[in-house]
Amino acid sequence: MDFRRLISLAARDRNHPREAKAKPPAHVHRDGLRALVRQGFSVMSGITCLLLLLRATGGPAPAIRFELKPIAFQLEHGEAAARHVPATMAGGLAVFDYNRDGRPDIFFTNGANLATLKKDDPKYRNRLFRNDGNGVFTDVTESAGLAGTGFDSGVAVGDYDNDGYPDLFVAGVHHNTLYHNNGNGTFTDVTEKAGISNLPDPKYGPMWGITAVWIDVNNDGLLDLVVINYLQWDYATEPLCEYRGVADYCSPRSYKGLPNQLYLNKGNGKFEDVSEQWGIRAHVGKGMGAGMADYDLDGRPDLFVTNDGSYNFLFHNLGDKFEEVAFQKGVALPEDGNFISGMGLDFRDFNNDEYPDLVTAALENQTFPIWQNRAGKDFREVTTQSGMRTLCMRMAGFGVGLFDFDNDGWKDLFVSRGDVLSRPMPNTTVEQHNTVFRNLGAAGGANGRWEALTAEAGLDASPAARHRGLAFGDLDGDGRIDVVTSALAHPAEIWINRSPGAGHWLDIALEGTRSNRDGIGARIQVTTKSGSQYNHMTTSVGYASSSCGPVHFGLGANEMAESVVIHWPSGIVRTLKDVRGDQVLHVKETP
Repeated sequence: MDFRRLISLAARDRNHPREAKAKPPAHVHRDGLRALVRQGFSVMSGITCLLLLLRATGGPAPAIRFELKPIAFQLEHGEAAARHVPATMAGGLAVFDYNRDGRPDIFFTNGANLATLKKDDPKYRNRLFRNDGNGVFTDVTESAGLAGTGFDSGVAVGDYDNDGYPDLFVAGVHHNTLYHNNGNGTFTDVTEKAGISNLPDPKYGPMWGITAVWIDVNNDGLLDLVVINYLQWDYATEPLCEYRGVADYCSPRSYKGLPNQLYLNKGNGKFEDVSEQWGIRAHVGKGMGAGMADYDLDGRPDLFVTNDGSYNFLFHNLGDKFEEVAFQKGVALPEDGNFISGMGLDFRDFNNDEYPDLVTAALENQTFPIWQNRAGKDFREVTTQSGMRTLCMRMAGFGVGLFDFDNDGWKDLFVSRGDVLSRPMPNTTVEQHNTVFRNLGAAGGANGRWEALTAEAGLDASPAARHRGLAFGDLDGDGRIDVVTSALAHPAEIWINRSPGAGHWLDIALEGTRSNRDGIGARIQVTTKSGSQYNHMTTSVGYASSSCGPVHFGLGANEMAESVVIHWPSGIVRTLKDVRGDQVLHVKETP
C-alpha cells in the first residue's frame, strides 16, 4: 500500500472537497488499519491513517457538515404579552428559481399586526432574495411586488399555467394570495381573478391557511391546489392560557378545526373549488403539514396531512375523488396511540425500495414518527426499530426534509427544531438547534438506522431558536443540497453544505409537455453499480414551505448512472442510459 499516495489524497480532499469526488485508485483499500498494524504501526497511528483512508475513498459513512451563512431577514411574528396562536405558527419559506437563471432564490413569508392582520410596519414585509451567485443574495421584494398585505404563514411553489415560470401561493390567516410570475422579475396578485376565495366559509367562518400543495389530482397536465387549513381563530375571543400566572400559547384543544380545500385548475387561469365533490371537505382537522406522493404506485398522486392534536389524514386518489384511509393504512396515529402535535412532513422513499415513506415532526416526548411503506399495501411505523425514538425523544421539531446531504445514495433527514411554546415547561426546551439525521443505509437493516448530528454537523454555529420554516436547494451549484430555515424573532439561517466526503451526484430537471410543466408527480429511478434508488418531483416539504428544484440523487462513488427511468404523470415512461454524474440533467417529456 502506498501510504504517501493515501495521505496525499486525503489532504487534497480536505483542501479541495469538490475534487474529492474523483474515483480513488484501485489499490486504495479499506483494510488500511490492518495493513498498518502488520507493518508495526501503533494502533493509534493505524486509526489516524484509517480516518484519512475513509476520507480519501469516500468511505462508508461520509460526514455531513454545514456552514452558516447569514441573510438579512428576521421573522417578525407579532408576539405580544397576551399570546395569540398565529404568532407561534409563522415562518414558511420557499427555495425556487423565480427568474430561471439557474440559481435558486429564497422567499420568506412574514407576520403582521395580529390585532388588524395588516402589515402596518415595514418589518412585516415578506421578502424575496435573488441569488446573484458567489454567496450574494439581493432583496428584490419591492420590484417583484411580493411584500404582501396580511399575516402570512406558508408558501407553495408551482407553475400553474405551464409558462415555464414558477408561481407562488401564499397561505395566511383569513387571507390567501395567488401570485402569477410574469417572467420579467415581477409578480401579479391574481387571487380574485383566479377564483381563490377569501370570503368567510358559510359554515366555518374565516379560513386560516397554514400551507398548500400543488398536485395534479386528475393528471390532466394542469396543477391543482390543495390548501391546508388550521384552526378557527378570532383575535377578540381567543382563550387565555397561562402557566404559573404567565400567558403562553393555548393547546389546539382550545380551538375548533377546519376542513381543507381543493381547487381544480380549469386551464384558463381560473380554479374551481371542488372540495366537496372530491371528498376533502367532509374531513375536518387542524392541518399543519401536507405532502404528495403516489404511495401505491397506481399512477395517481395521493395526499398525507398531519393534524395538530388529532388524527392524521391519508387521502387515497381514486381518479375522481379521494377516500380517507389513514386508519386502514396505519398512519392515523403514532405507535403508542396518542394524539401528537403533527407538524411538517416529507412523503418520500428513504430506504430505496421504490415506495414513498412518511416522516413527520412533532414536539418533545412525541418523537418524529417514521412510517415505512409496505409495497403500497399499508404502512408500518419503524420509529422505535430504527432508533429514531431514542434519538429524538427530547427534541421538538416543525419541519422535516429527506435529502441526500452526503451524496452516498441514501436520503438523510433534516429537522428544523424548536418548541411551540414561548416559555419552558417542565422537561421541555423551547429554543433548540437544528439537527440532521444521517441515514446509515444498508448497514441500518430492514427498518433503517439513523445517526443524529447537531454540533457534529456545525449546526450549533447559530444560537438555539424556535425554528419553523425549512426549504432545500443547491444554492451554490456544487452538487450538495443546502438548507434554509426561519425562526421566530430570530435571523434566518442559510446552511451551506460543506460535507467533505460527499460523493458524486445527479440532479434531474424536468420539463413536462403532456404532464404539468414542473413534472410534479413524476417518479424517477436511478440505477448505478451500487443499486437503484428512487425519488419523485414535488415542491411540498418541510413546514409551511416549498422546495422547487431538480430532483436530487447522490451517486456515492459512482461517476455514472447506468440508467435513469422517468415515469411521467401522463403515463409516458422515458429511459436514459449511461448518464454521467455531477451534472444537472434537463429532461423534456417526449412521447
